[in-house]
Amino acid sequence: MFRRKVKQIDDIVMACLRENGLETPLMQVRMLDAWERVAGSVVARYTEEKFIRNQTLFVKITSPALRADLSMRRSELKDRLNKEVGSHLIAEIRIY
Repeated sequence: MFRRKVKQIDDIVMACLRENGLETPLMQVRMLDAWERVAGSVVARYTEEKFIRNQTLFVKITSPALRADLSMRRSELKDRLNKEVGSHLIAEIRIY
């Protein structure tokens, strides 16, 4: 009797993405999409732009009061966003 090496399809897809250098960009897109779920719909309404550069998430908030509140909650948001995508993708959040 012979054995087959059975692999899950998600493992195969992630290995293919990793080999082609697409795993990190995919995780970054997932993290940017998770911003509204993690930060909330009210915060998302005042968010103009967001991008990731050098393991830092930059978020532009139009409301000064909300910007100050989020600046105090940066580490909590960072932990929740990393948990949401299942990877330690960002090390810092800069809110401007």
